[in-house]
Amino acid sequence: QMSSYNDNLILKVINNSESNNWNDAVHEWEIVDCYEDENLLSSCICGKECIKYCYTIRNNNGNELVPIGSRCINKFDRQDLNDFTTVHEKLFSLLHAIRDNKFITLSSEYFSRKLIEYLYQNGAFQPSIYNDNTPINDYNFLIKMFNQKKPPSQQQQKKINALIINNIRPYLENIIGDKIIY
Repeated sequence: QMSSYNDNLILKVINNSESNNWNDAVHEWEIVDCYEDENLLSSCICGKECIKYCYTIRNNNGNELVPIGSRCINKFDRQDLNDFTTVHEKLFSLLHAIRDNKFITLSSEYFSRKLIEYLYQNGAFQPSIYNDNTPINDYNFLIKMFNQKKPPSQQQQKKINALIINNIRPYLENIIGDKIIY
């Protein structure tokens, strides 16, 4: 069964690529979208059922394949694509935690250095009086908090909460809020 999923994937990718061999074809694709299927009703292009995170990949030639699961994307053996799926799956779980009013710490349960960097690079932190109109200050603060061994002080936790409520939540609602299918 597993080998047929793999064969299906390779066939679909090569048939939609410019190159006719796997090792070259995998470099022609980018991830352009992602949605989360809460009910696991989606099936990957390889035939595997019940996938939760459904990616859309687009080839240089304009062809798109959807949905494709992160396991199949991992088979492309590209660090950039693997980073994308890892970060996006964390974005979804972070948004769920925020919506469920969970107490969120800067632990690896919800965060990673790559995730904080992604939020910063994609404009989640806006210039404000709280960061001296310099969003990188928020990024540096969160990285420092993420890296430190001891739990944040009450004051630091307040700042973390404020960044989550005022910056991260609106950003997540805006980019993936409508990409969760219940």
